[in-house]
Amino acid sequence: MRTFLLIGTAAIALFACDSASKAEQYGPNPDLPKQQRGLLPDMVIPKPENWGSDLPKVPQGYTIKAIATNLRIPRQTLVLPNGDILVAEGTGGNAPSLRPKDFIASYIKNQGKSSVGGGNRLTLLHDSDGDGSYKTQGVFADHLNAPYGLALVNGAIYVANQDSVVRFDYRDGQTKASGPPTLLTALPSAINHHWTKAMTASLDGRFLYVGIGSNSNITERGMDVETDRAMIWQIDVQTGMHKPYATGLRNPTALATQPGTGQVWAVVNERDEIGPNLVPDYLTAVHEGAFYGWPYSYWGQNVDRRAQPQDPQKVASAIRPDYSLGSHVAALGVAFSTPAMGAKFADGVFVGEHGSWNRSVPVGYKVIFVPFRGGRPAGDPIDFVSGFLNSDGNTRGRPVGVTVDPRGALIVADDLSNTVWRIAANQSQPAAAASQSGEGPPPQTR
Repeated sequence: MRTFLLIGTAAIALFACDSASKAEQYGPNPDLPKQQRGLLPDMVIPKPENWGSDLPKVPQGYTIKAIATNLRIPRQTLVLPNGDILVAEGTGGNAPSLRPKDFIASYIKNQGKSSVGGGNRLTLLHDSDGDGSYKTQGVFADHLNAPYGLALVNGAIYVANQDSVVRFDYRDGQTKASGPPTLLTALPSAINHHWTKAMTASLDGRFLYVGIGSNSNITERGMDVETDRAMIWQIDVQTGMHKPYATGLRNPTALATQPGTGQVWAVVNERDEIGPNLVPDYLTAVHEGAFYGWPYSYWGQNVDRRAQPQDPQKVASAIRPDYSLGSHVAALGVAFSTPAMGAKFADGVFVGEHGSWNRSVPVGYKVIFVPFRGGRPAGDPIDFVSGFLNSDGNTRGRPVGVTVDPRGALIVADDLSNTVWRIAANQSQPAAAASQSGEGPPPQTR
């Protein structure tokens, strides 16, 4: 095995094609270079390193602190009405490798992960005096199956495991589940090449929306295993009945419901192996019945010939996403802001970028803010939490889920240092104008 890895590493160096040039890939009209294909794509991941006394960087006027440490792979968080925070901890997947490059990619990706095993549980953080310190930490529920998406709807907590959506009854202030969860509906879980099941709820509490990633990069396992994959389901909260809501989204890793409008938004991780600057991961409003291209095309109707047989009719129907985040940033979190976050960050979304593994020059590894105007993305992203990559090219953390506390703090799950971070203004921010994307706090979903 060691010989194989050495050969693989040599092959990576021989066939590397990342020129380190940076295409302008933010916004609605990203530069899309020509496809580059070789024996192996670039595969470089920063080496993990401890934080020591350092902290992530945040904008002037804001402070960041760790509110929970020594967790077991924190993924997504949920702020409860009394200010408590639920943390979903776990890991899933374990799809078998098909090709030599899959073995190499798996080995390299594992170098950038925590050595801690996934908790497969929900941990509750309790702040008894409201000072943002969360002095009490305990297990709310355990023995779950790679929990990821979270939502609070009509007095119940819903959890999207990798194989099902389950329900816990909840009363305000409860610190531990009163019993085992109730199954709402099973989710597609065969192979689980992409295992994370993101979730949000409609504003009226009638529906849950769950993201289900593809079972491959670009159908190399065949189309049969892609049934009910690469899509977002709409699930009836009362009955568990479900239907495809939107399709052709390779890996919708985080969902959020826009305050006021009720529009569902997603961040999506796009396909690999056709170059360091293809294909851009994106943020988009998710429209019912829409097809977003995977596997036949990307960014609208740019054809990907690797998907065979092709489907020209599907390509013709593919719509363009709203906002490019850049290629391979691996966005895993999205949350709408509130005016309590301060005037500069009052209207828009925060996006957690887990970071690349398949470029020679890493990208992502930060939390950005995408400003909105008139309910739509408007302008370049702003770095809100950075410093996860240090000057030596090593990484101290990898952001996943982001959640906005209506009281004015951003909660960030970091699954490399196994930390939950809280970022808040040093003092009360100037009152911001009502968000043009809709009034009122965001729904309690993640």
